Amino acid sequence: MLQSCAPKVSESYDEKNGYTGSISISGAFALYPLAVLWAEDYKKTNPNLRFNISAGGAGKGIADVLTDMVDIGLVSRDLHPQELEKGALPIHVAKDAVIGTINSDHPDIELILTRGFTQEELKQIFLEGKFKKWNEIDSRFSDTAIEVYVRSDAAGAAETWAKFFGANQEDLKGIGIFGDPGLAQAIKENPKAIGFNNLNYVFDLKTKKTSDKIVAIPIDLNKNGQIDPNEDFYQHLDSLTHAVATNVYPSPPARDLTFVIRSNKQSNLLKDFIRFILNDTEQSYLLENGYVPLDKETIIKELEKLNASELQVN
Repeated sequence: MLQSCAPKVSESYDEKNGYTGSISISGAFALYPLAVLWAEDYKKTNPNLRFNISAGGAGKGIADVLTDMVDIGLVSRDLHPQELEKGALPIHVAKDAVIGTINSDHPDIELILTRGFTQEELKQIFLEGKFKKWNEIDSRFSDTAIEVYVRSDAAGAAETWAKFFGANQEDLKGIGIFGDPGLAQAIKENPKAIGFNNLNYVFDLKTKKTSDKIVAIPIDLNKNGQIDPNEDFYQHLDSLTHAVATNVYPSPPARDLTFVIRSNKQSNLLKDFIRFILNDTEQSYLLENGYVPLDKETIIKELEKLNASELQVN
């Protein structure tokens, strides 16, 4: 059982019980479910270890780790140069994607799923605020108002979605909603709305299909006005994660998910936990949980990065 408020204690290690101590983690909603799973697995061989894990957005995660509030920040966007200058050390641990979302009861849902939207049309919706009604995008759509939902918190999903259009989160236009769960719920409650979410807040992990009242918006990659068979991978989680893994789904909004630690605030415990989540066993079940595992080359690169930082610290 994970502890909700684990006090900070000095770490120790013995061969029988593994590590004793605590690890505090906060940040991206996208990485939160994975962090919980990995913590539970790690505790199987380190039963006296305590975890304090919270989700509050990527912005909070990076701020918390840089101010020594937590040991690990969960970040779902690229790090900014000033964050690296302050000592942030990013270790990629998985991949996922941000996808456009819409209510399944939208009056034009059938046409949207067969037609899709181009990158430029999505840019005009989320960045330029060009369209006020759906039929301004396509005359076949209904004469109803568009309600655009974006994130109100500093979020990796929003930053990645904006980067798809060559912009920053602050450039997105729409009604601000806090958190991935909140934005997904807002879409489910409004048939006229459009938004974006991380994969795990759109798909049901048991059925691998989209959750009730929300669907993924397909992107018309070749801009021919329809979703061709090779672009039609949004109905099932397995086909979408395969598209992310094979770079068919564009990056951004596909992205790396990252553990951020302080380059000068490491410990044997933190290094061991990160090595643990990069092993084959822990990476192998990411797909069944809606994430994309890292390839061997990337894992080697991330471990080398961690090992190089050890030489600077010890």
